Amino acid sequence: MTDIELIHGDSLQALEGYGDNHFDWAIVDPPYGIDIAKWDAIDMKPPKEYFDELMRVSKNQIIWGANYFHLPHSEAWICWHKTAGFTNRAFSGASDFELAWTSTDGKARLLPLTCSGNIIGINGGKPNYNYKPIHPTQKPVELYRILLEDYTSEGDLILDTHLGSGSIAIACHYMKRRLVGYEIDTEYYEKACKRFKEQTAQQALW
Repeated sequence: MTDIELIHGDSLQALEGYGDNHFDWAIVDPPYGIDIAKWDAIDMKPPKEYFDELMRVSKNQIIWGANYFHLPHSEAWICWHKTAGFTNRAFSGASDFELAWTSTDGKARLLPLTCSGNIIGINGGKPNYNYKPIHPTQKPVELYRILLEDYTSEGDLILDTHLGSGSIAIACHYMKRRLVGYEIDTEYYEKACKRFKEQTAQQALW
């Protein structure tokens, strides 16, 4: 994990220790107030201090679930469309699409991927109904690969404050981006580390 640092800890406390613009990008997927396993509304949204610190320590940001938060105006939203007719509650709840706020200038984008990560209409991908995610809001590695390719550059330092399943870590590894990822939940952290090692081990052998 030379350029991929996965940390078990509270990201908000950690952010206070970084200098201004320390990270090239923050690509994050914070909780937005729903216990997805029980579909109960609970107080999980990060405080305003989290967003203030996030934007202080990073030059650019992509924030998933931002339609649930109060953020500055942006015209360059990203929509991950999980494809018509396929909404799997095991991935990111029961929503047909997920929205991400970006700090960039430009136009809104639509990314049509199945929950298993296949790009619809490009490679003819079909959803993998047998795949079992390790996190209730898990996003496919392919989604992060596209974001890294289109918005970041090789060698950029990326911040993820809510690592979850570790999909972004796998994408950063193969896209040659550096990553600092935080996960406060012990079980998810251990599973994300295990998944990262398993899915990057083949390349390490070469």
